[in-house]
Amino acid sequence: MDVAAMARCVGRCYVSPAFGESESHRLSERRFLKLSSSTNSDPAGSKSLKLRGKIHRRMSYFRPIMAKDESISSRSGETKQINGKQKNIVWHDCPVTKSDRQELIKQKGCVIWITGLSGSGKSSLACALSRALHNRGKLSYILDGDNVRHGLNSDLSFEADDRAENIRRVGEVAKLFADSGIICIASLISPYRIERAACRALLPQGDFIEVFMDVPLHVCEARDPKGLYKRARAGKIKGFTGVDDPYEAPLDCEIVIENSRDKGLSSSSSSSSSPSSSSSSLCEMADIVVSYLDQNGYLKKHSTKSRNCM
Repeated sequence: MDVAAMARCVGRCYVSPAFGESESHRLSERRFLKLSSSTNSDPAGSKSLKLRGKIHRRMSYFRPIMAKDESISSRSGETKQINGKQKNIVWHDCPVTKSDRQELIKQKGCVIWITGLSGSGKSSLACALSRALHNRGKLSYILDGDNVRHGLNSDLSFEADDRAENIRRVGEVAKLFADSGIICIASLISPYRIERAACRALLPQGDFIEVFMDVPLHVCEARDPKGLYKRARAGKIKGFTGVDDPYEAPLDCEIVIENSRDKGLSSSSSSSSSPSSSSSSLCEMADIVVSYLDQNGYLKKHSTKSRNCM
């Protein structure tokens, strides 16, 4: 195929009318594509075709042509996406329900949302709780505030809007875990009530269990395991919760674990049917949450409590 024929072929591909481009637009786009023949540096002196200009934009058109018709149709009205805004979508039900999945793994899916200041022990409790559930033969998964920013939310900053989006995404993923029958443990600062309430609203009533790590700021700052408070006080971190950004404590959460004086840890619950006792270790704190789950039917099969949670 000679250069002219190749140019005609490329032109037909990247200006396909299926994408709704006007003739004038297609002509202007072609100006960015330069075809030239040049002598190759190989010994045979063969000719090679060079594509210059904004070729990466043109090549992006090839992909939709290879996709399934229903994913690119803008005329059928069946499926269409414009700049991420969803239109003409319908929920597709599956015969395998949440109840079926829960019966399969002998537990009830829910979200345990652990909130509190940085350094209050959220991640430590999440890990201890996951181990305690594992020892009882129950399936759980942790969505840690720092860990999700390594992948799912790696594109988000710590500006106000991005922090809100961070919470929203975690809430949606946690909802999917709960729907699968898994006990999802989300551990995030999540400083604002309205954002936590929005995550709660995603789940059926009772399936969002809020655990408040009620640890005073001065205690968290004294611990400062990641050195974040020190950096925030030095002005190196802006908008840090507890320093120059507020934390709104829960008003009606299911479980409160508090440490008001740096000494022992104690826990209380907003429900009279929930467990309440003094605790001085992560294992005991985890058992408090496990007891709540057990008493409220999330573990279904009762088994002997294991003390070796770490």
